[in-house]
Amino acid sequence: MSLPDTTAADWIDRPDALQAWLAAIPADAAVGLDTEFMRRNTFYPQLALLQLGWHGRYALIDPLAFDIGNALQPRLGADTAVIVMHSAGEDLETLAPLLPEGPGQLFDTQIAAAFAGMGLGLSYRALVAELGGAELDKGETRSDWLRRPLTDAQRSYAALDVVYLETIHDQLAERLRQRDRSAWHAEDCARLKLRASHRDGDPQPQRALRGAADWPEVQQALLRRLLLWRERSARRLDVPRPWLLEDALALNLAQQPPTSLGDLEQRSRGQRALRAAQRGELFELLAPAVSAEEIAATARIPGYPQGEAKKALAAMKTLVDNLAGELDLPPGLLCSRKLLEEYVVTAEWPELLEGWRRQVLHDRLASLLPG
Repeated sequence: MSLPDTTAADWIDRPDALQAWLAAIPADAAVGLDTEFMRRNTFYPQLALLQLGWHGRYALIDPLAFDIGNALQPRLGADTAVIVMHSAGEDLETLAPLLPEGPGQLFDTQIAAAFAGMGLGLSYRALVAELGGAELDKGETRSDWLRRPLTDAQRSYAALDVVYLETIHDQLAERLRQRDRSAWHAEDCARLKLRASHRDGDPQPQRALRGAADWPEVQQALLRRLLLWRERSARRLDVPRPWLLEDALALNLAQQPPTSLGDLEQRSRGQRALRAAQRGELFELLAPAVSAEEIAATARIPGYPQGEAKKALAAMKTLVDNLAGELDLPPGLLCSRKLLEEYVVTAEWPELLEGWRRQVLHDRLASLLPG
């Protein structure tokens, strides 16, 4: 199938033009949305372009020309709005300053495809080929979207990212209805929105560094203190986390706090954003002893399953695989191995398995926990 002509996509660089474009859309319409953003040297993604599509009309909105948030929020943030996106996680994070609570109702086509039995993590290009009968060129994937003017190739590529969302949405929504998976899909989309709206970061970031699972609780609490500082500072300075403090250095400093500023400087060479002011902050941060309150507030880092827990993990994995087959779902959509490992080690039900997954899995998995 030949690709549609995208040269007619409206280029919008004025607030009145955006308001007029949005005003023509019914309140309960399904609107396709995508973004182009840059995230090379910053903590926060930089929104460079917003694409919208509805009923054969397409708009390329320039967020560098004017503040687009005032026009977007009343229309796209309304409860009746159905916003169709593909693999929306990073796009929602990029849009969070403009849509703090996310779109009214999110319909993520990648998640929908998984529930529809098409596989986990399917790309937009693959979905378009399967459901739209067209092959998309991904030649502009790594374009500089902040430059102006955009080339014709960039505009065409960007418009095509929303051209097929309406037909994909219609077909996937029907497949979800036929499989009785619409409610599960809506729940996962709502969870994705909620995660993107939490802009303060993970309150227990140390849990991701499982190599420290066997550390004493004092050192785990100090590691948490370090990582929380890194999160706050990276957001304030708008730099990538590793530029301030790589994971390996955080582990090293938590195990052996520096004895002087000179010691810290020597050990932290190569950290691109760790200037003198930040090194001073970090040294002062590491100086106080860990308090009982800090220890109590620090969630233990889950280790890797050993012994009986390892046997239980294998049984849980087999159960998940079999149940996923019965439900015609990808096993990874039902429950990832990482979450199974966390559960079998801690015996605490993971938050990411709440909702429909708890109903399906909890009693079955709980019966397999080691003694």
